[in-house]
Amino acid sequence: MRIYFTFEPRPDLREPLLAEFPQVDFIFESGITNEELQKADVLVTYGENLTTESIQQATKLKWIFVASAGIEKMPAQAIMERGILVSNVRGIHKTPMAESMLAHILAIKRALPWMYEQQKKGEWSKKAKQTELRDSTALILGPGAIGSEVGRLLQAFGVTTIGCNRSGNEASNMDKMISFEQLIEVLPSADIVISVLPKTQETTHLLNEEHFIAMKSSAIFMNFGRGNLVDEKVLIQALEDGEIGYAVLDVFEEEPLSSDNPLWALPNVIVSPHVSSHSSRYVERSLEIFKTSLTKWLRGDRDLENVMELSRGY
Repeated sequence: MRIYFTFEPRPDLREPLLAEFPQVDFIFESGITNEELQKADVLVTYGENLTTESIQQATKLKWIFVASAGIEKMPAQAIMERGILVSNVRGIHKTPMAESMLAHILAIKRALPWMYEQQKKGEWSKKAKQTELRDSTALILGPGAIGSEVGRLLQAFGVTTIGCNRSGNEASNMDKMISFEQLIEVLPSADIVISVLPKTQETTHLLNEEHFIAMKSSAIFMNFGRGNLVDEKVLIQALEDGEIGYAVLDVFEEEPLSSDNPLWALPNVIVSPHVSSHSSRYVERSLEIFKTSLTKWLRGDRDLENVMELSRGY
């Protein structure tokens, strides 16, 4: 069996992989070539470098392991037509992303951005507008692995957590669950609104003017899912009109964010350049999931971890 990596893991991660699976022919490259695609039985990739042409070249390919949670940049139709199994690393982002979200929330609540500015100016002032996180309410759109983890951390701080998904079915670390249809009714009670929703047709511009008007004027809005959740012009208008208090944005409709985008200059916005999931342990965690699935694959078991439904977008 030939497994083609389109990225090169560190030696300390690669060597245990080679030792654990001596029967496999591993190829590691930085990038992707048609020559290697034509020979590969399994492809390990971040997914962004695949095209319809790539899939057509990969005539032997049976499984694609995506070392990322998102698949929106992949040629889904071509993959489905070939019947290629796709799995990903869903869940590995939960620790760094939940920590990033909590860090931003606490920074805003305890006025850390203001303090940093005072330090730059060399000004001693005790006029910081500090509030507490305890006894607040967080509405979490998409309480999956990441949303449930941030819910767990917030509950430890005495926060009431409300989860929101398509069905309204129960999710971990949520005090209450609602469906998308109930969203507008619950928004007025939320002090923090966090989205970790994937990119699908249903989530595209799920939030509109009406939703931001319904939020508290002091609410912290956080988008750590995908930039399609809200029309950027609607969000900017809501911020400028004082319909919400703060926005923390890790994802955007167009990335990278252009240097002339108004979001950079708004005083109540924190721009995080899609880095909330970054961690020195990212590849390590990805390979742990891959090795578990590869063990199954080699014995003919196709019930792998995190098999994707490309037709649904996740």
